[in-house]
Amino acid sequence: MTHACPHIAHIVYRFDTGGLENGVVNLVNNLPREKYRHTIVALTEITEFKNRIIRPDVNFVSLHKKPGHGIWLYPALFRLFRNLRPDIVHTRNLAALEATVPAWAAGVPAVIHSEHGREGADLDPNNWKYRFMRKLYRPFVTNYLALSADLSQYLAKSIGIPNHKLFQIYNGVDSKRFHPSGTRQKISNCPFQDSGHWIIGTIGRMHAVKDQMNLATAFVGALQNRPDLRHRLRLVMIGDGPLRPAVLHYLSEAGVADLAWLPGERHDVPQLLQGFDCFVLPSRSEGISNTILEAMASGLPVIATAVGGNPELVTDGGSGKLVPANNPQALAAAIIAYADHPDMATDAGRRGRSAVEEKFSLEAMINAYCQLYDTSLSHRAMSRT
Repeated sequence: MTHACPHIAHIVYRFDTGGLENGVVNLVNNLPREKYRHTIVALTEITEFKNRIIRPDVNFVSLHKKPGHGIWLYPALFRLFRNLRPDIVHTRNLAALEATVPAWAAGVPAVIHSEHGREGADLDPNNWKYRFMRKLYRPFVTNYLALSADLSQYLAKSIGIPNHKLFQIYNGVDSKRFHPSGTRQKISNCPFQDSGHWIIGTIGRMHAVKDQMNLATAFVGALQNRPDLRHRLRLVMIGDGPLRPAVLHYLSEAGVADLAWLPGERHDVPQLLQGFDCFVLPSRSEGISNTILEAMASGLPVIATAVGGNPELVTDGGSGKLVPANNPQALAAAIIAYADHPDMATDAGRRGRSAVEEKFSLEAMINAYCQLYDTSLSHRAMSRT
């Protein structure tokens, strides 16, 4: 049976709350429905996060992979690709790269691999093992996609991907869903409702790579350096994960637990951002951060670590401030500077909103992905004639 539009199988390690997965949601929900069909395959598990997909025609497959190399999963992936008969298999990040081999073996017309950002054991770009693995899989990939110029340079120089096979597409943000509110809004269930508070907030999985402990340490440091800010400065950390208990314990031991709120995971991100005065991303590594773009679209000043693609999004001294990773002293100084000069923070937020409208629109991202998918299919078709 033939279909009028190409079928894309999106391969991820786990389909759960996260920036990479949020990007897949935005892509699938917004690609033209008459142009592409979709299946989302998780090598491990698919959680309730799948409810973020609003298209009723998207299929979901969980393969329940055990830890370790996925060679034992190759037969199941081969059978799956033979059954689905996708026109494109799109793998994401190193953890899913191994699926390119059974996709090639199953005769999938085009295989795309994208790099979204380094995490876990893959933080060091000079790690010889992971560079070797990426080079090993090169023959099975039709085209590569990098979400930042930083990752594009890595793929070109360290992995040896030729320019004609390498694309770079920034994440896009829905600037209608995420927009400035004019004045700070009250956050549901948040204990900090005083209009005199100055709320710094972050949103993300509480894992080591996101380094929320860096922000907690900077918050404590800012209050120690400037005790007069204790009546104004408040910290909100949205998200859950293995780092959360340690951060809660640290804040409690520092005597500032009443000045911080860590409610766990929330799903009302647009409303949360409208309740912040400043957004902070304290990560050790990033690709192109969806939450930075959402904060910018919401008109917030952004303080971020100068890692990965963050400097491509945040203009230091313009739409925000960039600080070194794992440097709570520098992060504390940036927080204090905006808290002392809220007009400067407001101006930075306006510049961030303008940057989103000019460079990081959802429409631009969707158009670029359409070009990538169409080009990959046409190149593979020509190579087989």
